[in-house]
Amino acid sequence: MFDRLLRAAVGAAAMVLVISGTALATPARSGTEQCALPAAGAKFPTADPERVALDPRAVHEAIGYAATHLRLSVKIFRNNCQVGAGPLDAVTDKIPWNIWSSTKAVVSMLTGIAADRGALALDDPIGRYLPHGTGWGDAAHRAITVRQLLTQTSGLRQAIVSEAGTLGADSHIAREALSQPLEHEPGTHFAYGQRDPDLLAYVVQRAVGQDLQGFAQRFLFDPLGIPRSSYFWLRDRTGNTYGYANLFIPPAQYAKLGLLMQNDGIWAGRRVLSTGYVHQVGMPGDTNGCYGLLFWSNRGNSCTSADIPSAQTVGHRMIPSAPRDLYAMVGFLQQNNFVIPSLNMTVSWTGILGDTAPNLGSLISANLGASDLYYNFFRILMRGVTDRHIPDPGPFRTPPFSFDVNPIHYADPRVLLHDLAPGRSCNILVCGGTIPLKGLAQNVEAIARTLLSAPA
Repeated sequence: MFDRLLRAAVGAAAMVLVISGTALATPARSGTEQCALPAAGAKFPTADPERVALDPRAVHEAIGYAATHLRLSVKIFRNNCQVGAGPLDAVTDKIPWNIWSSTKAVVSMLTGIAADRGALALDDPIGRYLPHGTGWGDAAHRAITVRQLLTQTSGLRQAIVSEAGTLGADSHIAREALSQPLEHEPGTHFAYGQRDPDLLAYVVQRAVGQDLQGFAQRFLFDPLGIPRSSYFWLRDRTGNTYGYANLFIPPAQYAKLGLLMQNDGIWAGRRVLSTGYVHQVGMPGDTNGCYGLLFWSNRGNSCTSADIPSAQTVGHRMIPSAPRDLYAMVGFLQQNNFVIPSLNMTVSWTGILGDTAPNLGSLISANLGASDLYYNFFRILMRGVTDRHIPDPGPFRTPPFSFDVNPIHYADPRVLLHDLAPGRSCNILVCGGTIPLKGLAQNVEAIARTLLSAPA
């Protein structure tokens, strides 16, 4: 109770600061232009790079590099002004695009909003929000905390491909997660997977007492001017929203999520997410130097990849060519929002792959510390910052090649079997005494609504 009262007091203090004007977004550096965030339906305000202390040649070169490395949309912002756009943006900007695991970061933002509103606390055991009875976890599973789901340290058995491979067949993703055995003591081991954020999405939904997508629209998307008709977010067959991926959102709307974080959780004078939570998401924990709260971080001195084809740790920051305070939303095939608070800069892009370094993990966009796409892009762009010296780290160096391609890391059949049949009363056909079809109907309706609302 005291913890919740304290959080409420902190939130109230933050609102006072917002009203007084002292907690607004990071101010522009002296002598540079500052743009206002766009209203609903409005385009991003633009500025010439020189107006925000960027060399236009570097911006142009960085955009060119991204465009020739399979980036289908590219946006560079400084001081909320868009100073660079990809050559295909006019075509791709309004097309809903699967941002894959960047969806995890959206679930993190919703968790922060729920915590700000006193609906949950990060160190609460998830059992506080789960139903009781068969299929809802034993004492050890229910003792997993919200924070451990956010940091992917639940200890549950993980296998990325096995978990994602049941899309469309999942009867109840939360019960599937709880059916997986604990392979590690919660909080002690990082294992990147899909069911932790799925379970978290369900926990947040239970905590706030309403459908997760309705909560997201009211408290996250509406304040940013992201209309419900512009995106769709897939559900399992019961109707639970996927937390690991499957949010299809246009690049122009996706970029707003990065800009919200860049602006310290404030959009056009309205506090959407608390300063405290915004500052936490990019802070790595003890188990992985480049992973925060479902966001990836550039702060640590080492970086451990997802376990596909195998987990690989490199002994340097995620992106050595970028400032240490960068953090990112990261999705498969390189769907990214990069936020650099110290430069008041956001880069947003979508696309298909783009890495060329001879490293299996980076080629499938799973090993961020081995990404030549990230490294070379930011090396080029950072040359263009004219109001701050950013040392050039030199050419990209390819990490050692890993020959560990054991499919048990990412396609474990045991994980697949638990997902298809998480319990005696829940399996691929029936769950909770019914044949779950509600979510499939909701998916069809959402996709149709979005496609019918799309501009010609």
